[in-house]
Order: sequence, then structure tokens, then C-alpha cells
Amino acid sequence: MSKKQFKAESKRLLDLMINSIYTNKEIFLREIISNASDAIDKLCYLSLTDEGVGLERGDFRIDVIPDKEARTITVRDNGIGMSLEEAEKNLGVIARSGSGAFKAEMDQAQAGDLSIIGQFGVGFYSAFMVSDKVTVLTRKYGEEKGVKWESAGADGYTVTEIDRDAVGTDVIMHIKPDTDDEIYGSYLEVWKLKALIKKYSDYVRWPIKMEIEHSERFETGETNDDGSPKFDYRMVKEEETVNSMVPIWQRAKSEVTDDDCIAWYKEKHHDVKDPCVLVRINAEGAVSYKAMLFVPGEENGSQFYGETKGGITLYSNGVMIMEKCDKLVHDYFEFVKGVVDSPDLSLNISREILQHDRQLKIMGQNIEKRIKGELEKLMREDRPKYEEFYKNYGVHLKCGVCDEYGRYKDFLRELLLFYTSEDKQQTLKEYVEAMPESQKAIYYASSDSVKHALSLPQCEEVRRRGYSILYLTTPLDEMVLECLHDQDGKSFCNVVTDDLGFETDEEKKAADERDIENREFLDFVKESVGDDVAKVKFSRKLASQPCCLTTEGGITLEMEKYFRHGPSPEMRSVRATRVLELNDGHAAVQALKAAFDGGDKERAKKLAVILARLAEMLSGAEIEAPAAFAALVAELF
Repeated sequence: MSKKQFKAESKRLLDLMINSIYTNKEIFLREIISNASDAIDKLCYLSLTDEGVGLERGDFRIDVIPDKEARTITVRDNGIGMSLEEAEKNLGVIARSGSGAFKAEMDQAQAGDLSIIGQFGVGFYSAFMVSDKVTVLTRKYGEEKGVKWESAGADGYTVTEIDRDAVGTDVIMHIKPDTDDEIYGSYLEVWKLKALIKKYSDYVRWPIKMEIEHSERFETGETNDDGSPKFDYRMVKEEETVNSMVPIWQRAKSEVTDDDCIAWYKEKHHDVKDPCVLVRINAEGAVSYKAMLFVPGEENGSQFYGETKGGITLYSNGVMIMEKCDKLVHDYFEFVKGVVDSPDLSLNISREILQHDRQLKIMGQNIEKRIKGELEKLMREDRPKYEEFYKNYGVHLKCGVCDEYGRYKDFLRELLLFYTSEDKQQTLKEYVEAMPESQKAIYYASSDSVKHALSLPQCEEVRRRGYSILYLTTPLDEMVLECLHDQDGKSFCNVVTDDLGFETDEEKKAADERDIENREFLDFVKESVGDDVAKVKFSRKLASQPCCLTTEGGITLEMEKYFRHGPSPEMRSVRATRVLELNDGHAAVQALKAAFDGGDKERAKKLAVILARLAEMLSGAEIEAPAAFAALVAELF
């Protein structure tokens, strides 16, 4: 029995694969079990037309057998097996796929109904990541003799005929010695193997059997003082099927209720609360896939970061490919959990990376439409529940609107909610539909809370005319409206900074002339207040309040508050260009004007500073010297 050499390109590929292609050693078991499943698929398919197979569907199985003393793991199947020639071709030449060849030989119409996991012929060699030698004992259905293939890696392999009673294949992996960096012996533990099967191969269609040790209560044959039998415990081994086989999402809706799906979700994700949305998809077409997705009923802040980040698990024919696939949906739906399973994915040779993402894009687009549709349905049918969802996840939708320069704004805008009072929220569409005919714009006001926004003096004139206002509570809300630009042709108007559009051209001209006529007075107020404001003018927005603080330019007061807590000194130094507006019809401003006109400049200066500080308070801005302000007010008594 002479040792044969891998072809040169195969030796290079083997070395590359062991050291580079696979990023996670533990997937070796997934690959070997997937190959075993393929072998059973082939024999099961042949059994439909060949009575000589002699096996019913329920007879097929995969066994995983660890042996700590021999330091081996055996994966055994009763599938189709390999002949000597096939062992040479499939195991002696890396990247030759027996599954791919089998499928190619079938009629195209028949092949469409047969799902075979392995398509690249390299998964077998992942065993060398944890093994220093791999032995394959196999016998093909219809052959008299078996085959032994053995290799210690890139040095080569041997292949010989052997006597073997059973059809099928044993893959025996001789586990490497432990090192400082890797405890390879952990793969010999039953609990570890069982965990890997549950993680990666739980939904392989054939039963995966293992001998599991557990305690058993038995009678000792002795009796207690009261005559009752004595009991003791002993460890026994029993064969168990450790995989679930048919996943819940692959079963027909007539067999699995929504309550069953929710129960599965809560158990799988350790969530005590029901999800607020369930999406079940069975899609056939350019890309076929099944999906079962959930929007958790409550946000867990840690689920979006690091190892605890949520996401959708991607399967191909029941074999887990990615535990957290971040390419199926955009970040604005990153809170969605669940599974997507497709037989149509083009995977690379390690199965860990998609070969190209055309299929993924098609699936992702359809999945996002379904998620959006279910959320819109929730909004229509159970508004309080949708508002609870929005409280938890609205920030993701808002960020999605602003992402990539507003690329997804039209897809997401119908899901957004905005406060129009402390206890009422509306979509932009609902707001526009309720607008009076005379209203030309969508008015909004920004503050750190709805309650404070309601008290902004600039809102009075808008509400007096019977118009609703959107109350924004974060700088992100302002960015969202800026990205959206308009709603059904109605532009957005910031009641604090923008022209409300209530004045005629003649009224605007008269107001400008009034500022010019009182320029000396307004300049005095500006000089008294100092650099805290860039300009002072008479207001066109105030009704009952004496003053207000507005801004000019792109930075608003709410944005200034946001930047003030930024990570860099440059960001924290960003300031809005402030404008002090005075209501010349208010008694306080008239008192200031009277002191100025009467020559009492000292009193007028104090009143000007007081009004500027009141404007800051009304806007929600911080007063830098509250004690000095209090002392100034006290002086006037």
C-alpha cells in the first residue's frame, strides 16, 4: 500500500483551507455531518426506484461517536457510500464535489426537487483543522468491497480495498494533541459535540444519534427500616436523537399556529415577553426561501452591540450558515430576529461567506417589504401596540431615514410618528390629511420634551390660527424632517427659526420699517446683552410672551444642546447664532422702551438683560449665571 500525493494545487488548497478559509474551527462537525446527510439523500433518492436498497426513510441515520481513550470522533452514516474510484476522485482531489457530480447527472426536472447541501467538495477537509489524521471507511451501495482512505494532511493519502459489511461511510477524525492556544480535547466531550450539533446541524433532515450519559434511579434490593425499598442512582448511557430535524419554519402553516411560533421564539431567545410582530414567509420564484421573523416586544439595549447583538440567522437547507446575517435587512430593521432558510444560496467553499449577494438582495428586499407591511398593519389595527413598538425602535427608523443621504426615506416615512400633543402621535400623512385648507406648511417645534415644546412662545400664533404643531424632542427628529424635505407637497416650517408665512408683503415691509425706526433702541438692547445674541429685533411671532430666542443659520438651539455633549472640543464649541426677539406690544418691553426713551439707561440695561435671560429660559437654553440673574431681578424691587 503506497502513499499517494495530492495534486500540487490540491496541496496548496489544503494548506490554505486549514489555515485561512475557515475562520472557526468548530464548524468541522457541521461539514462532516452535512456530507453524511448528502450521502443519505442520494441513497434515499435511489430507493424510490430501486427496491434493492432495502431501507425505509425512517431507517436512515447519522451517528456521532466520541472515543476519549482513542482520541477520535467518528461520524457514521448509512448513505450511498463510495467506491474505490470515487474515493480517489472525491477525496484525493480537493474541490471535487461528489454531490455536485451526482446532481449534474440527474435530469434537470428531477434535480430541482433534490436538495443537497455540499456543492464544493472541500468541506470534508475542514476535519484537518482539529485532526492530525483522518480515516474514511466506506462501501458504496451495489459494491462488494469497501474502501479505506487515510491521510495525515498535505503529505498525501493511502487508499485500499477492505472488507466491510455495511453500506455507508465512517469518517474517523484523530483529534490533535492539546496546545497552549487550543484545547482540541474539548471536542471529545459529549456535551460539546451535542452543543455543536444543536447550533449548526439541528435541522439536518436525518436523525443524528449519540449515546448520552445520564443518571438513573434503581432499586438496590435492600429495604429501609420501615420496610420500603431502598433506591440509589447510577450512570447509564442511552441513545438519543440530538437534532430536531424538521425546523418549525419548514412546516406548513396548517400544522403550526402563530402561538407555536411565538413559543419557539420565546424559548430560543430567552424572552419572557411576546413579540409584537410575527412575519411568516414561504416564497417561491427567482429565489425560494422560508422565513420566520419576529419584532421583540421590548427593546434590550445590549442586543445591538457586540456578541449580544440581535439579528437574523441564515440557513441553507437546514444547515446554519450565519448566526447573525447583517446583509439581509438594513440597520433600520436590525431589531428583527428570526430565521431565513433558502436552498438557493450561492456559498463560497467555506459556507461562511456568500459567494455573491444577488440572491440575498432579492430575499432582503422582499423581507423588508413584508416587515414594513406587518408594521403598517399593526399601526392600523392596534395603534397603542404600534406606539409601544415605536417607543422601543423608532430611533432605528429615524436613523434609517437619515442614512445614506436619505436613500430610504420614502420607504420608511409612513412608519414614523410625531407628537402633536403630550398624549397624541400622528404620522405625517395623518397630519396632512387633518390640515385646514388655509394651512400651507407643516409646523414643528423642537425642544427636549413635548411639555416644554408646548410652552414655547413662538407656538402661540400658530395654535391661535387652529394649526397643529409637530413637537420634536431630539436633534435627530430635526434631521429626519430635513431629509424628508416635505410630505405630500407640504414643506416643513420650524416655528422657532422660519418665517411662519402669516404676513402679507405689506405687513413684512411695515415690520422692517419698524425695526429701522427703532434701530437705536434695538442696538442699545444688543449692546446691553452683549455677545450672547447676534441680533435684536421686534418679533412677528409672539402673542402673550414678552420675548423669545430664535436662531439664524443651520444650527438650532436643540442642535447646540446636542453638540455640547459631543466627544470632541470642536463639537462642544459649536454654537447657534442667537436672535433676541421682543414683543413691542407687551408691558415688559414697553417698560424697557420707556426707560430708554426717558434717559434711564442704567435701568433700561438691566431690563434688557433680564428679558434676554427670560428668552433663554423660555427656549430651554441654560443660563450661565443664574445667581447673577436672580440678583439683577431683585435690584428692581
